[in-house]
Amino acid sequence: MGFFSFTKEIAMDLGTANTIIISDGKIVVDEPSVVALDRRTERMIAVGGKAKMMYEKTNPEIRTIRPLRDGVIANFNACEQMMRGLIKMIHSGSRLFTPSLKMVIGVPSGSTEVELRAVRDSAEHAGGREVYLIYEPMAAAIGIGLDVLAPEGNMIVDIGGGSTEIAVISLGGIVADKSLRVAGDELTSDIQEYMSRQHNVKVSERMAERIKIHVGAALTDLGDEAPEDYVVHGPNRITALPMEVPVCYQEIARCLEKTVAKIETAILQALEETPPELYADIVHNGIYLAGGGAMLKGLARRLTDKINIPFHVADDPLHCVAKGTGIAIKHIHDYSFLM
Repeated sequence: MGFFSFTKEIAMDLGTANTIIISDGKIVVDEPSVVALDRRTERMIAVGGKAKMMYEKTNPEIRTIRPLRDGVIANFNACEQMMRGLIKMIHSGSRLFTPSLKMVIGVPSGSTEVELRAVRDSAEHAGGREVYLIYEPMAAAIGIGLDVLAPEGNMIVDIGGGSTEIAVISLGGIVADKSLRVAGDELTSDIQEYMSRQHNVKVSERMAERIKIHVGAALTDLGDEAPEDYVVHGPNRITALPMEVPVCYQEIARCLEKTVAKIETAILQALEETPPELYADIVHNGIYLAGGGAMLKGLARRLTDKINIPFHVADDPLHCVAKGTGIAIKHIHDYSFLM
């Protein structure tokens, strides 16, 4: 199997929370960006979903690592091992032959040269023969279905796990952008801190994530869209006795206010830097929300009311960047913005 397929093309959205790999136009890997290593040998024990199940539950012999923080590589060795493990999932059926890889990887638009080099090096060490990089908001725009090469302004707000990428795109380039190291992880951290301070209950990162998914909101009045209260179980911070606390979306909206306001401010700053002709296009076309943070209840409505420009949540916000990288790898010679 695969003897004549010497090069395999894969597109990767290397995210802080999840890594998605597309091959032959299909999502073949969609796993949490977590790797579990043996403390003594640094050998990989598990990757993706299996490692996520171990997260915050390990014994002293095992450490679970999220190799990316704020959208960039924080642990080079762990990232390389994670990429190897996830890529291995694609061609696990063929033991005889491992093809050389042509890769396109999404990176934050605010990445420094050192951070870009770290991604490229990790990909090459994980088996990439040809490695191209694409900025995440550009990939998200392609994934949404926008014509990024057209002489027209489009604005993307991609709220991932570690960073929020805001970009105005025209003629295949980024005209104005803001890269904010404030996103889903910050919202999760806000919830952890709030539960500890307000309800005196200790919650793990995973529990805070579940609270965010069930009752996370950007508005204190969601009307008919209001979710039911979510019951949180955890130990009392002082007595360590078990607690059961019902949490409503209004209090979570208040606890997330500061972080959502930072994203709001960054969007306004990017709009300030946008040339008037492109600004007019954006007012006409609206602004597109992508990434997991786009699913925060009431966010699009809040931003629309605040900025007076329509905000649209992408059809599949979690996979926009991955789909865009998948399209980009098929058009490598047409897209001059690939690095």
